[in-house]
Order: sequence, then structure tokens, then C-alpha cells
Amino acid sequence: MTRRKQRGPTASSAIMFGEEIRYAREQAGYTQEELGKLLHLDRTVVSRTEGGRRKPPLDEVEELGQLLNTGDLLMRLYGMVDWNASIDHPDWFQGHVDLEAISVAARVYQDSVVHGLLQCRPYARALFATGDAAGNPDKIEELTKARLSRQARFLAPNGPLLVAILDESAIRTVIGGPGVMRSQMEHLLRVAQLPNIVIHVAPFSSRQAYINTAMVLLELPDGQRVVYSESLDAGHLSADLAKVTKHHRRFEQLRGECLSGSDSRRLIVDALEGYKDGERQDRCSRVAEEQPQRQQRRRLHRGSPRIPRPRSGA
Repeated sequence: MTRRKQRGPTASSAIMFGEEIRYAREQAGYTQEELGKLLHLDRTVVSRTEGGRRKPPLDEVEELGQLLNTGDLLMRLYGMVDWNASIDHPDWFQGHVDLEAISVAARVYQDSVVHGLLQCRPYARALFATGDAAGNPDKIEELTKARLSRQARFLAPNGPLLVAILDESAIRTVIGGPGVMRSQMEHLLRVAQLPNIVIHVAPFSSRQAYINTAMVLLELPDGQRVVYSESLDAGHLSADLAKVTKHHRRFEQLRGECLSGSDSRRLIVDALEGYKDGERQDRCSRVAEEQPQRQQRRRLHRGSPRIPRPRSGA
């Protein structure tokens, strides 16, 4: 099997780094337990490292490179991982994240909101601010970092293929106000220029093909395909060939009824202009509200009793 070489920053998570260790270990013929003994570590520690759930010390990475005969590969990858990015995902979501981090292609369908792999920071933060993390700035920032950390490998040069179908509701539903939506539309237009990213909009106009829930189709390095979808607080991951084939067919049927890439960008530009107008109206409304308040404060100041100021030297 030919493995696809990963290039560019791997800030998406430490999972990519751990996957390289796992592959090198298997090529060298070691089990996790055997490698652990050579490193004077428990097997569970090796497992956590390979799963991207542990940051190994630098000297351990150097020793791994020698034991597994990887040259300077692990050291170079180690320096490219954003170890400050949170990779703490809900248990029901972690399985999908692990596969997403090694996928060679992703096909996603999303309605109501923009898919997480295409969200900009203000948009992601606004979404989390309205969810369970509302009122908890630290948690909102943690969740935002975790979401954005998954994007880097798709946004990097020669990144995996990402084909996204966004229902028109995803770009028309206002999250965080017109300013946030303007930033999100500008972000979509930027990433749509990347050679590995294709964005289609499924318009409100009548169509025959429907997908009744957001879903992701992942293609893995060994050619296996899986499908992922969610219900309330639960993730559903399946590699069943019949299910994957059915959902892939539905995805392609809907894609055939979507706007082309260029027409989708024009629709996003149209939405962007609308959000720019909304921003201007918001600014005008704020000025209109603040003007009477300033005048009222001035009237109160003029009508208040004058208190003599102390003279210098008093």
C-alpha cells in the first residue's frame, strides 16, 4: 500500500504526529508493549502518544527516531505540531476526529450552519457562545481552538481533498451578527480558491435530491470509506459498505443539483454584500441610540450644581 505523504503544517492536532509514530513502529515490527520497554515506558503511554493524546519530551522523540529508523522525520513533524491547540473532543466525536486527521479526502454536507472545517474564528466563537459554553469565555476559547485545529491540514499546500455542499440556509442563517457573517463569507471565498477545496451551495430552489441531516464521508489512506453523522449529543460512525455506498450516492445526486463552483461563489458574494449593508445599518443604529444619551448626559451636567475646584496651593 502506498501511503500518502502529509505536507504542510500539522497544527490540526497531534494525531498526525502520533499516526507517523504508529506507522513507523509497525514497519519496524514492534508492538506497543515492546516499544514501551525499549523506552522504559508503559504500553498505555505509547498508546496515548500514538493517539495524539500526549506530548512526548524532546529526548524521547530523538530516541524514537533512532529506534524506528525514521531519520529526522519525527523531529521535523514534532516542530510542526501546535501543541497548544486543544484536542479535547467529546468521546462521541473523538472517533470521527481521529479518522478525519488521517483522511485523504472528505466530502461534507451541512445545513443551517457552515461546516466546522470551513468556519473562521469569529464564527466558531459565536456558535460556541450560544451553546453549552455560553457565559464561560475560557471554555468558548478552548472549544474554538479545538475546532480550528482540525482545519490546518486541509488548508495547507497539497492538503487532502475537501468537497463541501452547503445548504443555502448555512450562509443565510445569521450567527453572531452581520459583522461575523461578513468575516465568514470572506473566509469561504478565500478557501474556495485553494486547489484541494471545492464548495457548492445547494440553493433554496426546488430540487429532487435531499439529505435529511448533516453528514461527512471520509476516505482513508488504505482506500476504506466511512460515513459520519450526528444526532443530539451523539455521533454515528459507520464503515458498513452498503450504508457508505447509499450515502455517497445521495451526496453525488445532490451535488449534481447544486450551483457550480463559480455560481456558488457568486451567491456567497451576494450574501457578503448583504452582511456589509447590515453592518452599516448596525453602526447607524448604534450612533442613533448613543446621540440622545450623550445629549441627555450634557443636559444633566449643565443642570448640576457647580462645585468650586480647590486652588493650587490650597
